[in-house]
Amino acid sequence: FFFCNFPPGSIKNMVKAKVWVLRKHFDGFPKESDFEMKEETLPEVKDGEVLLEAIFLSLDPYIRAMSQLIMKEGDVLFGGQVAKVLQSKNPAFPVGCYVTAPCGWRTHTVTNGKAKFSQDMAQVLPDWPKEIPLSLAVSALGMPGLTALYGLEEVMQVKPGEIVLVSAAAGAVGTMVGQICKIKGCKVVGSAGSDDKVAYLKELGFDHAFNYKTIPSLDEALKKASPEGYDCYFENVGGPFFTAALNQMRPGGRIAVCGAISLYNATTPQTCPYPHMTIITRCLRIEGFQANQWPDKDEASIRRLVTWMKEGKLKAKEKITEGFEHTPGAFIRMLKGTDLGKAVVKV
Repeated sequence: FFFCNFPPGSIKNMVKAKVWVLRKHFDGFPKESDFEMKEETLPEVKDGEVLLEAIFLSLDPYIRAMSQLIMKEGDVLFGGQVAKVLQSKNPAFPVGCYVTAPCGWRTHTVTNGKAKFSQDMAQVLPDWPKEIPLSLAVSALGMPGLTALYGLEEVMQVKPGEIVLVSAAAGAVGTMVGQICKIKGCKVVGSAGSDDKVAYLKELGFDHAFNYKTIPSLDEALKKASPEGYDCYFENVGGPFFTAALNQMRPGGRIAVCGAISLYNATTPQTCPYPHMTIITRCLRIEGFQANQWPDKDEASIRRLVTWMKEGKLKAKEKITEGFEHTPGAFIRMLKGTDLGKAVVKV
């Protein structure tokens, strides 16, 4: 990509962007042949818009979950990115600043920053610490971190001394949930899909962690980890785990439904035993949520996360894939759960 030395405003029709589009709707687990890379010419920047150059792309499970609902074949894959402002006709985003933006799998974008299904474009903190990688703005210190924080504070309203269960605890959101729980004085139990991930959870301070793939009984594993039950459950997986967790909830328990990764690649709808009597007799509250519901709190919340990380109270791993052309492969690996750390593509 190159930019010629034309007068201001004459970049029209000169900027090319590479994009990944959905070539074919996923049938079960995504395949690399379901994606296609194309090139497009960008329009001129209009009032209120900016021209962005992507630095990092965020790969998240919700992309698979939502693709069937909001995408048509031929659409550009959606998702968040860290980008640099190359040209601006929006005073809130001056040239040279960095932003987090809902631009999807694109190298360059002309946008007004508004999002329908995720958070609007926002400027990365101007005083972002030099010792903290900028990629974390779409990771532990971005949407995943905010999801963890808002699920705990706004939805479940956790209190010191409570017992919190986290499924998919080694994921980008789950690791943040567990660490924030410890900051807040809670006991936290996490499940993960490999012994390496379990070891990492214990390194992060989880009080108990187990490999759900190797235990003989999920019910027994949950009871052993917390015989007194659970006050809060941060739900990331759905399926049989949800049913087992529901049966271990204490009276007045709260469940924050963040994801259901066990269902995303299902080709037929999955069902579970009707849980109504458990919900009624234990007075449980179950609430689905998304991180973009509290935009007025984002900046202050990100500053809290950054402070905790500078103080050593939060740690984060990333799995960074180099090269825009490798985005589909990195996305597929993320869904398989073989890598440890937040999936990010360095464009």
